[in-house]
Amino acid sequence: MTKLIELTEIVIFDWGNTLMVGLPDAQGKMCDWETVQEVSGARALLAELSKNHQVYVATNAGDSSKDDMIRAFERVGLSQYILGYFCKASIGFSKLEPGFYPAIISQLGVEPQDTTMVGDTLEKDIYPALEAGLNTVWLNTEGADLKSEHPNIMQVQSLSELLEKRD
Repeated sequence: MTKLIELTEIVIFDWGNTLMVGLPDAQGKMCDWETVQEVSGARALLAELSKNHQVYVATNAGDSSKDDMIRAFERVGLSQYILGYFCKASIGFSKLEPGFYPAIISQLGVEPQDTTMVGDTLEKDIYPALEAGLNTVWLNTEGADLKSEHPNIMQVQSLSELLEKRD
């Protein structure tokens, strides 16, 4: 049996290198890339998570619209698990701007503490989400050291760690 570790009802994922592989040499919008692929463990996690949680994606990809994001997720078969998409074009802020996460929280009509942000970059995903009052999960695939302990930063090295396996 597969069981999720405890997460808030609303979970927001970063896009590139969190749910889908960001190819460093690829040009243009991910939805138009010749090859797109999900990050290992993304499908199993989203399939389980979407049963009892609201799942969203938030990105700092400045050249992609909400429709572009949907097209990319459709190409890898993950769009069925995602309720909504947030990007600069749809909310008017980039991730590095203080208004990014508050705008998402406002659109969702929820409290920040009832939301978890999952991302692979401390500076773009985790620290700004913490400042906005969200819980966070740092997808630390490199096993880097976190310079300071923070009670609202959970660390995992793979998405599969967000699932507990039981026989």
